[in-house]
Amino acid sequence: MSNNDIVQKLWNLCDVLRDDGINYSDYVGELVMLLFIKMVHENTEAETLDKHILPEGCRWTDLNAKSGLVLLNDYKQMLFSLSTGKDAEGHKVHDDKLISAIYADAQTRLREPRHLEQMIRTLDQIDWFSAQKDGLGDLYEGLLEKNAGETKSGAGQYFTPRALINSMVRCIKPRPGEVIQDPAAGTAGFLIAAHEYIKRITDDLYTLSLKERAFQKNQAFVGIELVPSTRRLALMNCLLHGMEGDEEGVVHQGNALGMAGLHLARADIILANPPFGTSKGGEASITRDDLTHKTSNKQLAFLQHIYRNLKPGGRAAVVLPDNVLFEAGVGTSVRRDLMNKCNLHTILRLPTGIFYAQGVKTNVLFFTKGSATDKFQDENCTKNVWVYDLRTNMPSFGKRTPFTESHLKPFETVYGEEANGQSPREEGEWSFNAAEIDAPDSAENQDVADRLITSRWRVFSRDWIRDTKGDSLDISWLKDNCSVDAASLPEPSVLAGEAMSELVQALGELDTLMRDLGAGDEADAQKVLLDALLGEGK
Repeated sequence: MSNNDIVQKLWNLCDVLRDDGINYSDYVGELVMLLFIKMVHENTEAETLDKHILPEGCRWTDLNAKSGLVLLNDYKQMLFSLSTGKDAEGHKVHDDKLISAIYADAQTRLREPRHLEQMIRTLDQIDWFSAQKDGLGDLYEGLLEKNAGETKSGAGQYFTPRALINSMVRCIKPRPGEVIQDPAAGTAGFLIAAHEYIKRITDDLYTLSLKERAFQKNQAFVGIELVPSTRRLALMNCLLHGMEGDEEGVVHQGNALGMAGLHLARADIILANPPFGTSKGGEASITRDDLTHKTSNKQLAFLQHIYRNLKPGGRAAVVLPDNVLFEAGVGTSVRRDLMNKCNLHTILRLPTGIFYAQGVKTNVLFFTKGSATDKFQDENCTKNVWVYDLRTNMPSFGKRTPFTESHLKPFETVYGEEANGQSPREEGEWSFNAAEIDAPDSAENQDVADRLITSRWRVFSRDWIRDTKGDSLDISWLKDNCSVDAASLPEPSVLAGEAMSELVQALGELDTLMRDLGAGDEADAQKVLLDALLGEGK
């Protein structure tokens, strides 16, 4: 049984939850509270965990032999004990702050014991030996991805496509000993991908010393997540991947644009996909007083936090919507500050349709703190910005045409081996020179211009961005094959005539349909009204 088969089997349990009156948006939250107990049991049986991390009386074997109301009531008490660390009489059951964080305020909404029995029976029937081969953490992430893809769940806002995450991590190349952060952690996809990358380059951490392994397990990764239920998913995800973090876990509860972000230590690497939207008060509001450029735009505030929180020489890859690239006023000030304090060396224009929030146009900004030659430099750090256009003339991605890592391979190739974006960048690509393009004075220059027009990979100087674009980073040059060339359009009077002809034809077809449906009188009345309107317009 493949992981995809198991994920589908788990997802089918949502039918059981629906029969118990549980809302679609609560499916995964309800499922993973039980699933995590089962996965810890399987990991302990397979000896992939050093010890059983759940207290006695709160384990899978304390559930799966029971039935009826006894089972349901014991499960409710188990969730209470995991959350509070105490039993019904107030006696201490455990003092593990991480387990209490995972099950904080956990309550089941199941009302029918038979539905809980059915879920337990299904989980016991799964081929966990097969699942172990790919890792239970991967299985858990597969379930989160399945949930994100179901638009009715509303979970897509917390999920970045796995192909994009992996590509960003391969470009940034995290190393053992580095502190890696995500101030908008969601379900911890970026942090886990970075952890898995480091495991691959260190032979599953075996090449590291015991001290280095402890650092990777408990100190290397830090995230912040605002939504408690999403943080629960993140903490479970991290534990199943062998990432424990500090007493609060890898992902802390809080608002990165408030006090939680203000007290974060500086990082070697920041990977993030900040939430879309603007601050409108409440717990998600921007309360930081240390951000130089005040704004209600959460992405602009997150961007400021990220480049301020990097160590000298630190690296960042951040997913941001188009408006961050072109917004005037404070947006311009933030971009100037970014390019002044950091080397913004690469922008990847992403295709539409790859995020579950449909219609959002996004980009990945890659930058390092300081300049290419001096990590302590804090002025005029950006000299050139390379842009890769993966949006124009790309297919419309979605369920039928999934966005995969193969679509990102050409970008990774030209990005180069250097994590700071300083690899030689030539391969068939040419630098932009405004004078050559605007006024080619030789056949050679014209040839360069022609090739640039069709290249997805171009470089723009900091001077050109300032003088020509007014510090807007919304840079595109490829001609969209689906767009209409305004110069080749007919005269407006011809276009108007064609539109009128199509409208009259459509109205005629609608008149026929109404008469066929027995609404002849209404059709006559509408025709009189239409004739009057057309007569007034002559």
